[in-house]
Amino acid sequence: MPTDPFVVPSKGDAPRQQQNLAPGVTLPPAQHWTADRPGDLHGGQPRGEMLGSPGPNIGYALALVHRAQDRIALAPHEHIDDASAVVGEIAMKRASSYGRAPVMPDIECAMLVLGYQGGCAPDFAEWRAQEIEGAHHEYPRRRVFCDAVPLDALRLAPQALAPRVEVVRLELRTAAERELATLTP
Repeated sequence: MPTDPFVVPSKGDAPRQQQNLAPGVTLPPAQHWTADRPGDLHGGQPRGEMLGSPGPNIGYALALVHRAQDRIALAPHEHIDDASAVVGEIAMKRASSYGRAPVMPDIECAMLVLGYQGGCAPDFAEWRAQEIEGAHHEYPRRRVFCDAVPLDALRLAPQALAPRVEVVRLELRTAAERELATLTP
């Protein structure tokens, strides 16, 4: 069977840029690059309140939350859009702390911390439902919940987080109540 003339038999035989240069001309070595264009960040990614947690493809967390929506245990009068927004935001924070895109354990950790897997105290579920209301439209409200979750606890595997979840929820509630008081007019 004849070989297609456009298929390269091995990577070593693949064409390179050198073949397009005139005889005797070589490619110069790469030069050092600096961030000198308008809009380039000098000194790395800024960090602080309301800046979020940048990471690769973190928006994929919203697709994962959508897949897990049927497993979210809502309190009475709680909306799935609000719950999904906050769960997604916390999952994004966890994924970016590892420097990777979100995966389903990120969603599970966020659901566990917020009590959406069921089995949380009724007073916590009632407080969560009241305070999370409107979160899918209000970025500051989502950021309060996301920033209130301690990162060292959030980085644990879901199985390792489960025994500590009540302490984490108490820390979350204390920090969130302090910050939510500044948001409410």
